[in-house]
Amino acid sequence: MECFVYILQSEKNDEYYVGSTEDVESRLNQHNSGNVQATRNKAPYKIVFFQCFESVSLARRAEMKIKSWKRRDFIEKIIKQGKIKFMDA
Repeated sequence: MECFVYILQSEKNDEYYVGSTEDVESRLNQHNSGNVQATRNKAPYKIVFFQCFESVSLARRAEMKIKSWKRRDFIEKIIKQGKIKFMDA
């Protein structure tokens, strides 16, 4: 089953949010409607990046790795490159 890692950017304060899901558009709607506690006060969001993975476990691994960095410059590099390169192996 495919799964996506996505990066959202708050249109309110420009902060990024990283997540994973099987349906990017549906998940964006959940974020923007206030149904996700972590992003509730920073909506609206726009999708600035997403990448498909062949399994949920790979997508979650990539999501956790990106979240562990907690660095805006790393997230912006992924967005600019258009690919999560460390997951190529």
